[in-house]
Amino acid sequence: MFSLNGSTIRNNPLYGVSKSFTQSAQKHKSAPPLVVAAVSSNAKPRDGNVLVVENTVKEMTANAPTTSSSGIQKDSNNSVAGGVEDVYGEDTATEDQFITPWTVSVASGYPLLRDPRYNKGLAFSDKERDAHFLRGLLPPVVISQDVQVKKMMHNMRQYQVPLQRYMAMMDLQERNERLFYKLLIDNVEELLPVVYTPTVGEACQKYGSIFRQPQGLFISLKEKGKILEVLKNWPEKKIQVIVVTDGERILGLGDLGCQGMGIPVGKLSLYTALGGIRPSSCLPVTIDVGTNNEQLLHDEFYIGLRRKRATGQEYAELMDEFMSAVKQNYGEKVLIQFEDFANHNAFDLLEKYGSTHLVFNDDIQGTASVVLAGLMAALNLVGGTLAEHRFLFLGAGEAGTGIAELIALEMSKQTGAPLEETRKKIWLVDSKGLIVRSRMDSLQHFKRPWAHEHEPVKNLLDAVKAIRPTVLIGSSGAGRTFTKEVVEAMASYNEKPVILALSNPTSQSECTAEEAYKWSEGRAIFASGSPFAPVEYNGKLYASGQANNAYIFPGFGLGLIISGAIRVHDDMLLAASEALAMQVSQENLNNGLIYPPFANIRKISAHIAARVSAKAYELGLATRLPQPRNLVQYAESCMYSPNYHNYR
Repeated sequence: MFSLNGSTIRNNPLYGVSKSFTQSAQKHKSAPPLVVAAVSSNAKPRDGNVLVVENTVKEMTANAPTTSSSGIQKDSNNSVAGGVEDVYGEDTATEDQFITPWTVSVASGYPLLRDPRYNKGLAFSDKERDAHFLRGLLPPVVISQDVQVKKMMHNMRQYQVPLQRYMAMMDLQERNERLFYKLLIDNVEELLPVVYTPTVGEACQKYGSIFRQPQGLFISLKEKGKILEVLKNWPEKKIQVIVVTDGERILGLGDLGCQGMGIPVGKLSLYTALGGIRPSSCLPVTIDVGTNNEQLLHDEFYIGLRRKRATGQEYAELMDEFMSAVKQNYGEKVLIQFEDFANHNAFDLLEKYGSTHLVFNDDIQGTASVVLAGLMAALNLVGGTLAEHRFLFLGAGEAGTGIAELIALEMSKQTGAPLEETRKKIWLVDSKGLIVRSRMDSLQHFKRPWAHEHEPVKNLLDAVKAIRPTVLIGSSGAGRTFTKEVVEAMASYNEKPVILALSNPTSQSECTAEEAYKWSEGRAIFASGSPFAPVEYNGKLYASGQANNAYIFPGFGLGLIISGAIRVHDDMLLAASEALAMQVSQENLNNGLIYPPFANIRKISAHIAARVSAKAYELGLATRLPQPRNLVQYAESCMYSPNYHNYR
């Protein structure tokens, strides 16, 4: 092997000449072909590849015709500053000349420090520094990974702006993958709001300005007809989980177009940190079909297509090509998670591909599962069964109707009553008021099952007074809609009103923890989608729970993978909810918490994975046989560890 300064590289095979090289040379005969090598600086004398490359370069140079007067004649004595010979013409190439971007596999020297998967920074031992040509490239001190984590957390806490913390975490992920996940796992409660909601919302809004290098695949209308080829451009070939968005409904922030990529990147970071899925098995994807956000369309830093959103057949054909290409390239058992699609597409995609692909919509199914788990745990505080309670939702989109349907399914499972009957315990309010049967003709199809017999009600407060619910759930994406009057009304009808303000980010939450506790005189059982600090009221400290989907989807995905499941079934979601509810301790309940602490999330994910995979085997949807005897232990054994490896 070789390097630009004439030394060679140890045990590193050359991948080969770019296939575009000969095509470029033939098409552009007016300019001499030039070669650029990106290689290590370490040596193994008389490596046979040196001769191959040198002969290749000489042959290309000899066969290249002389350039026109506008070109530059190669001067064999020409060299770059510092006396290093410009062997491959990188520095003398003009804009009309073509170069070949050579790459080689490297496992030592300076490139090793630039490889995020293998870089350990100052944790390389003295022996490793000798074996991998790192002497002089690092300061002499050797520190442990634990000290690195301590140092990074110290640095992270110096940032006062959440977005700065987010960018610092992304920078760490790009240069030291294992340290990133070690840091996140060991400090999950502190860093989860940094790498995901609420900070990821601001990151998506400003993604064009903070974008540095791609962390996933961008598939736009320009790639129509070539999506399979685009998937093959991704360096990892064994993909197990794909999180895909079209950016039309990012959290509660609306259409952010191509800049929604922050969501798949963040979700897959949590798949690894919380669920133990290997980073190399995860693929973030953004489908760019344009945006209807005028501000982005006129933003000079916007990174997506500058056009209005594609709809109808044009949109459907692109999504269909994507889904077919994923299955063709990665197989039947790759999990495709739909994320932050607008209502009109989210339900259609889930229905269309649910019977042909392993698909999961976290906004519909993941949210439903985590909320159902919280309600199951809350029953230990308020008493009764699910069927004995009345539920009122503010918001009848994909989250609201998804939660409502899973609650109805669980009630049907527990009581044996038909699903149509259990749905009658659940009421939904949308932007036009209470969903009732007299509105049936104007309702979208996913709202119609929730249209019950009742006189029209125009607003939430009147709906609370009319229905007198025991549980109030917000999934509207509209901030501060659980007003003082609404919460006081809930408290007047219930000794312990259950109030869940689920909308993200924090600015869109239906109410704050402080408002819920203060207006209910400290009696509310409260949880939210985004985290809130503990609240002191009348001398008592209230710590609210977070109904975060991160409780469910990492373990749910792990369960599908370890069982080799080929489809997602509703019973798997119910199993995940039951598993999560069982992890809420009596101590948690005594503190008013209906979710367990995130500090135990990997243990929680293993139990969820075990229950989900067991259900997959029971339903005949698992393909990984035989079934392991202890699924919890098996799930734990399959989890990715961020601890450093020792290098030979």
